[in-house]
Amino acid sequence: MAVSRKSSAKLFLPTRDAGARSTVDLQAIWDAVSLIPRGQVSTYGAIARAAGLPGRARLTGYALRMAPKTMHLPWHRVVGAGGRIVFPKGSAHFREQAKRLRAEKVILKAGRVDASCIAMLGQQI
Repeated sequence: MAVSRKSSAKLFLPTRDAGARSTVDLQAIWDAVSLIPRGQVSTYGAIARAAGLPGRARLTGYALRMAPKTMHLPWHRVVGAGGRIVFPKGSAHFREQAKRLRAEKVILKAGRVDASCIAMLGQQI
């Protein structure tokens, strides 16, 4: 079934208010990320849940991209589902995240964090 240009634009409208509420959402995500203990990681989805935004894992990625550098967020402590570094292997971002995690004694094997290093946000933060 073909979708017209006019109706397809509605498919991509944000499901939440993009105004002041989004600033509150971003701040909640930044707060959750800042609480990940050194030497541990959390997933994008777990951060979203901890920020009160279940199902908004992609918003976590957006929030990390939009965070001011002056915040010095530990962005490297956020990984994909199953503990996977989400950047393409061999990319500068992948290497930087792996380097930072290893410096914190996080165990990495083939671009994945050992399960023992994944923080349980509801219990440890």
